[in-house]
Amino acid sequence: MSPAAKTPAKASRPRPPTALKRRAEGVLSGLQAAYPDARTELEYQSPFELLIATVLSAQATDKSVNAATPALFAAYPDAQAMSAASVEAVEALIKSIGLYRNKAKNLVALSGLLLERHGGEVPNDFAAVVALPGAGRKTANVVLSNAYGMAAIAVDTHVGRLARRLGLSEQMNPDKVELDLQALFPQDSWIFLHHALILHGRRVCLARRPLCSSCTLLSLCPRLGVESSG
Repeated sequence: MSPAAKTPAKASRPRPPTALKRRAEGVLSGLQAAYPDARTELEYQSPFELLIATVLSAQATDKSVNAATPALFAAYPDAQAMSAASVEAVEALIKSIGLYRNKAKNLVALSGLLLERHGGEVPNDFAAVVALPGAGRKTANVVLSNAYGMAAIAVDTHVGRLARRLGLSEQMNPDKVELDLQALFPQDSWIFLHHALILHGRRVCLARRPLCSSCTLLSLCPRLGVESSG
């Protein structure tokens, strides 16, 4: 079974209007020109490290995660080592990251489940990753797309915000935003798309005061919800 086939079935959706498809094509072209090498900014050396880093990144910056993970991975390089760790020891290594107490519990627990269910390896299976403590749909999409090349769109706060500002989705629920974007963009662009949208959201389309005057997508953007800009 292919990785894509392991993803839960998508709901049937109407064909997007032609004008919206054309806007999506322009957005993709603009992002490809601006961020040709877009990739995750999380630092990792294995699927296990990527999974751990992605769980830690929830409600935290990639910068804070990257600052903490070298010591964490040096102490616990794989699922076997981390499953044997005390929660308190893991907490001490990730205290600089938001929600560190709950995340430490999840890291130890998910490592134990990786050993119990998957021989210590991160499975190339959407449902299996989602079933791990601390891992939701976004985490599974990040891990499977980056570690195993599965076509997926991981919707975080940046991707959701840009999708709404660009008029590509009206949804607030990340799962529904994901479906809207899947309908608008070719599958072979999905991995690039979510990385490029994240970079654009961090560097240009900021939450409070987007830098519209320097945005390469300005001519395509209806600026929905933008009250002031730079």
